Amino acid sequence: MKAEKIILITGGAGFIGSHLVRRMVNLYPQYHIVNFDALTYAGNLENLTDIDKKDNYSFVKGDICNLEDLKSVFNKYKITDVIHLAAESHVDRSISGPMEFVTTNVVGTVQLLNVCKSHWEDLSKHVFYHISTDEVYGSLGKDGLFMETTPYDPRSPYSASKASSDHFVRAYHHTYGMQVKISNCSNNYGSHQFPEKLIPLMIHNAVNGKELPIYGDGLNVRDWLWVEDHASAIDVIFHQGRNGETYNVGGLNEWTNIDLVKRIAKIIDEKLGRDKGATEKKIKFIKDRAGHDRRYAIDATKLEEELGWKADENFDTGIVKTIEWYLANKDWWQEIIS
Repeated sequence: MKAEKIILITGGAGFIGSHLVRRMVNLYPQYHIVNFDALTYAGNLENLTDIDKKDNYSFVKGDICNLEDLKSVFNKYKITDVIHLAAESHVDRSISGPMEFVTTNVVGTVQLLNVCKSHWEDLSKHVFYHISTDEVYGSLGKDGLFMETTPYDPRSPYSASKASSDHFVRAYHHTYGMQVKISNCSNNYGSHQFPEKLIPLMIHNAVNGKELPIYGDGLNVRDWLWVEDHASAIDVIFHQGRNGETYNVGGLNEWTNIDLVKRIAKIIDEKLGRDKGATEKKIKFIKDRAGHDRRYAIDATKLEEELGWKADENFDTGIVKTIEWYLANKDWWQEIIS
């Protein structure tokens, strides 16, 4: 049976990508999903062992910065649509080494756009969906939410690289008539996240009795989104989102870093039978990160009202599920760390 769509998902072995790939493979047997990932430190095929034998799934090791890799996968599979997740995404590393972020996030995205442009005869009939971040909008004060109309004001090399790639995607829509969709999401959490990110790092350190380092005064605020809810939003936007439009994806779930870490510490104590407050004593405030944005918060009204999407997971249950997954899968993250 010929596939209705042959969708290239870049970065599909990473944290968000693996959840999306699994969802698309299982929900859409009429599609063929091609997972294209360079398998850098953040990509792990063990995230996808449950689907790797499915008839409508293929994995291709490749780099969006390598033109021959991209041409090869497009020629072999006759790609009809792209969902672009591949990116360098850790802010701290972007501060110490910006060029890697420029190369992957900007040059890699433009290279992918160019390959799409050269392989698709009618650009209006194929979808190029670019997943971005709320960090492109800069920093909020105590009030207000990021909307799709919020002016860009990136403050870190990472967010600047993502903002640039967003602009290139829009430019290809306006200049060449490419059908594009963009979404900007808040911080994701859930299973299979690389332990450089805040929540898995705190879980790892708490379980192992290490210090829990928090930047500055710990009062920076982030909006947290269950990764499966993000995958469902991507699914809806890919299928129903309007051409050329941007959709913000958020959980309306704001936490200061200090309150979040205290919550994790409390749950760890309960799960491991420790004395009340034992893990919280490991919290250590460290020098603030350069250019550390104070608050992010997403208004997802457009996505909810226009496309009917709603976040399903409650943070109180989601964070417990996340911690339970890491406790049950120590081998997974211990191997990654080693």
